[in-house]
This record gives sequence, structure tokens and C-alpha cells, in this order.
Amino acid sequence: MILSEITWTADPAIFSIGPKEIRWYGLAFFIGFAIGYKVVNRMWKNEKLNPNWLDPLLYYTIIGTFVGSRLGHCLFYDPGHYLAHPVEILKVWEGGLASHGGVLGIIVAIYFYSKRITHKSMLWIFDKLVTPTGLVAALIRLGNLMNHEIYGHPTDLPWGFRFITNLSKWRQGAEPIFSEPSHPTQIYEAVCYLLTFALCMWLYFKKDAWKKEGLIFGIFMICIFTSRFFIEFLKMEQETFEEDMLLDMGQLLSIPFVLAGIYFVRRALKKGDASTNK
Repeated sequence: MILSEITWTADPAIFSIGPKEIRWYGLAFFIGFAIGYKVVNRMWKNEKLNPNWLDPLLYYTIIGTFVGSRLGHCLFYDPGHYLAHPVEILKVWEGGLASHGGVLGIIVAIYFYSKRITHKSMLWIFDKLVTPTGLVAALIRLGNLMNHEIYGHPTDLPWGFRFITNLSKWRQGAEPIFSEPSHPTQIYEAVCYLLTFALCMWLYFKKDAWKKEGLIFGIFMICIFTSRFFIEFLKMEQETFEEDMLLDMGQLLSIPFVLAGIYFVRRALKKGDASTNK
């Protein structure tokens, strides 16, 4: 079968309860964190760790993700507006989450978690935490797909998606206005993130890579942010200030994460198994 352009008419909402909507994006977050919790719980049993450490890790991670993602969007992409109107930072229902900010938020949260709960190194925790994170990120990108957002430049490739550009008015009964056939970059990223998830799971459970502290974390950072860097070339600019930039904000923010990943991989391979370096 030969693919042709796809007219995407998915509704962001699954159903409504009065004025409240249950959206695919929110469901993606919930499913991702639920599966991630199960994976990390399996790791806890595998290493026979203190079970009292597990639930606090979930709480710290959720808070770090949401606070970091929101602040990242506000301060990386439109700082002038949000610093002038700080109350609007709290309006998360209007959209605006940045994955790079989420990563930074998690780093801060894990710093406090390691100091207050486990008293172990942050890298020890990150090796476990990032293993299911690729799956969470993939589900979130599929949530973006359902929201008709963060898609790519026009393309003549047969799998180009025509997204609804007047989504809010269409949902109120107006005729849809479609984009040109465009790269479904949400799917491209989701596939890359799922492959990263599979790789991290294989490294942890089949290769015992968790014994080389920082190795899984470093590989995760390289895979996630290298794929993000190159897929950004296909994306529409998220903010007007990016239009004349050689590299957009997402790419500029990805570079230090890739470099950090390379550093941690080299450090882990040089240092060897943590079990033999106590």
C-alpha cells in the first residue's frame, strides 16, 4: 500500500465531565509515570533496596518534572512576558511545558532527594530514574500529536500530516483549517525515545550496566538529546524569535546535555564497576 498524506482530525479530549476535560496529553503523563513506577519498583527488588525510598522518589520526580517544565517554558521561550506577568506562570492549563526545563527540574529534585532520603550519589539515582524515562517522553510526544502541536515543516513525503491550525475554533464547531502536509515530528521523536527506552532497559537488566555508575544516565542523555537536536531541524519554530536563528532554542539547550552525557559515559567506563570501587 502506498501512503498518502494523512488528514489528522484527532480531538485532544477523550471525554468531558461537565466543564472539565480528560485529555490524551494528561493521560499520557499518567500512564508514563505509572509504568515508570513499575519499572523502578522492579529495579528496587532487583537490587534489594530500601522500599521506603521508592514512593518519595515518585513524588520528587513528579514535582520536579512539572515545576521545571513550566518554568523552563516561561524562562527559556518567553521570559520578557512571564517576568512582567509572573502570575501567568501559574496558568499551566493554558499550555506551555519545556522538556529541557523538566530535565533541570528533575536534577534539582533529585539533589534534594539524595540529600534527604537515600544519602547516595545523584548518579546512582539517575541510572535508575532515566531507564523508563524514554517511554514517558515518547508518550508525551504522542500527547503532543493528539494536541496538533509541535509538528514540522511542510513536506512532500507520503506520510505528511495535515494538522488542524484553528483547533480551539474547530472544537467549538467551526470548519477546520488544515496545515500543509507536514513532518509528524512528534512521531519521529516518540520512536527515538522508545528506542532509547529499550536500550536503557537492556543495559540495566541484561548487561548490569547499573554497576558502572553514570553509564546508563550518560547514554540516555546522548540518545535523547542528540535525536532532539537533529529532529529540531524539521520542526516549525515554536517562538517568533527563533525564525532567524541558525540553531533554535531546543537545539541550543540540547548541546550541553549531550556533552554531559559523553562526559558521564567516559567517566563510567574509566571508573569501572561501582561494586569494585567502594
